[in-house]
Amino acid sequence: MSSLTPEAQAKLGGMGRIEFIAMMASLMALNALAIDIMLPGLQEIGASLGVANENHRQYVITAYLIGFGFAQLAYGPISDRFGRRMPLLVGLSIYILSGAAIVAVPSFAGMLILRFVQGLGSAAMRVITVSIVRDIFGGRAMAEVMSLIMMVFMVAPVLAPATGQVVMLFGNWHLIFVFITVVALINSTWAWLRLPETLDPQDVRPLNLRSVLDGFRIVLTNRIALCYTISSTFIFGALFGFINSAQQVYVGIYGLGLWFPLAFAAVALFMSFSSFLNSKLVGRFGMRKLSHAALLGFITVNAFWLACQMLFDGPMPFPLFLSLFALSMFQFGWIGSNFNTLAMEPLGHVAGTASSVLGFMGTVGGALIGAAIGQAFDGTALPMIGGFFTVSLIGLVFVLIAEKGRLFQAQNKPI
Repeated sequence: MSSLTPEAQAKLGGMGRIEFIAMMASLMALNALAIDIMLPGLQEIGASLGVANENHRQYVITAYLIGFGFAQLAYGPISDRFGRRMPLLVGLSIYILSGAAIVAVPSFAGMLILRFVQGLGSAAMRVITVSIVRDIFGGRAMAEVMSLIMMVFMVAPVLAPATGQVVMLFGNWHLIFVFITVVALINSTWAWLRLPETLDPQDVRPLNLRSVLDGFRIVLTNRIALCYTISSTFIFGALFGFINSAQQVYVGIYGLGLWFPLAFAAVALFMSFSSFLNSKLVGRFGMRKLSHAALLGFITVNAFWLACQMLFDGPMPFPLFLSLFALSMFQFGWIGSNFNTLAMEPLGHVAGTASSVLGFMGTVGGALIGAAIGQAFDGTALPMIGGFFTVSLIGLVFVLIAEKGRLFQAQNKPI
């Protein structure tokens, strides 16, 4: 692991590299926690709040993701004007207060409104943490750090469903939101005490309509940034589609019951291990070689997975399903952090706005694609697997556009 440069050390003050990575990962993990910890409780939430259609329980996730996505458009320009630290703490406060309010929510409609608000707060963790990393690092160094952050970040999906299952042993689904709120409060205190301001004064941008629109124009007219973001949006849509359908597939089709969190964790561990490998290999091979190879592998595995699903007269054997799913997600681990870094690399001078626009596109687009996949659930895993294969092909098309038809080769300059 490379050490901090003198410039990075100056920006981080007394914070070391390990603490910085741990803090950024834990802040980003609050987003995963707000989604994955409640998966074992969706059935109870639906029953408690009078939700008759089991597919409608998925709106608890979708409402959060929509709020999370749209708010990112605001946090970027705000953090480019007022710095990273204060907007981050404001977002954490919104996340904490809405999580506490959900404990007393009386209706499903109220739940969805508060989940949307919680997503508004959590967007700060997505936009501003990536902006902070870009403030400190660039190029392959950023890809390495983002891989390590993603590796720690992936621990949340590993532990969250099991944690939610354990929490519900001591009470009902309300305790899940108490737990989320307490964890966010701890993270907020840590950031308040230890995180310095990282925005370079020369990169401060005025907060007015003209400046914001100019920042958006810079981002949206950069071919590489835009196309890699669209590609990752479709691929993340597959992940959101799985999260929406996970409880129905694992419990409804395969009857795992209380073993559901273990199966969920097994796949997340593959993603975490993949991110760790990426952090070790990206400095040697580069972001393009690793992510392009992973994308082709993602397509190949998903094609085989879909063929197996169509060949079986009913659900495929669970060990085969889980193995192919884990292998697919292993490729995903090399795609996510590298595509994000490739999109951000040419936009360091507008890092906050760039993270905002790209995060909005990825989250809202991914959430809508994931919702479409989830709502297509018909009692089989076919819609989910077919969705994985379809979005992987679309992702490849946009990578080819970004790279002018040439995979594995670095561009001379971003356009």
